[in-house]
Amino acid sequence: MSLIKRPEWPEVGDLVIATVKKVTEYGAYVTLDEYGKEGLLHRSEVSSSWIRNIRNFVREGQKVVLKVLRVDPEKGHIDLSLRRVTKRERREKILVWKRERKAESLLKTTAEKLGIPAEEVYEKVGIPLEKEFGTLYQGLERIAREDGDILTKMGVPQKMASALIELAKEKIRVPMVKIKGIFQLECKKSDGVNRIRNALLAAKEIESPEAKIRLYTIAAPKYRIEVQAEDYKKAEAILREAVDKVIKAITKTGGQGNFKREK
Repeated sequence: MSLIKRPEWPEVGDLVIATVKKVTEYGAYVTLDEYGKEGLLHRSEVSSSWIRNIRNFVREGQKVVLKVLRVDPEKGHIDLSLRRVTKRERREKILVWKRERKAESLLKTTAEKLGIPAEEVYEKVGIPLEKEFGTLYQGLERIAREDGDILTKMGVPQKMASALIELAKEKIRVPMVKIKGIFQLECKKSDGVNRIRNALLAAKEIESPEAKIRLYTIAAPKYRIEVQAEDYKKAEAILREAVDKVIKAITKTGGQGNFKREK
């Protein structure tokens, strides 16, 4: 049983995950996994090309991404289309669906560990995370990236928050982007090597759970910096701040430097 609350019926234009139950000459009967309702994929909506054998396109037990064409709650009818779903839509819908299932699994595992109903965990954690971040998975991803402050501010009981944080950090792989560039730093003072090292370390001062900074020597006077963050906008902002700190630090100690962004 799904924990995430949805409308009883999907809306026209929605993309849905469905399991093919029965294939006939005129189409396929499917079950909408997210709604627990049945729908019809008519033969004319299976493919834009000529169909010799419908089973070359859909078969019993297959998971498919379909687009909702018509919904009639009174008659209990849902008409669906396969041919109107693009490859990109299919890929994105499957990703969202998999993430949603994983998020629900984490809540259920948390409930099992605490010996309480999964619905209680969803009510106290899931719903607030959905309201704050749009989806339950995005909220859990944020928890995995940061610490428990988010849950604490939401008033989540400490024991529940700790259990969920541990699971999120263990099970959710946080996507990161990486950008890099090269410093050319020089200092002719007797302790120039140490001054350059200290200037580079100034960049590490702005490192955080949301952004990782790596520095290493290519061959003096060239040094590379790599910034990893959750998105390019944040990574670029961190890189600019790091570059500013390093150049100011080396200049202040009697050296000089410049920076070149790498693609």
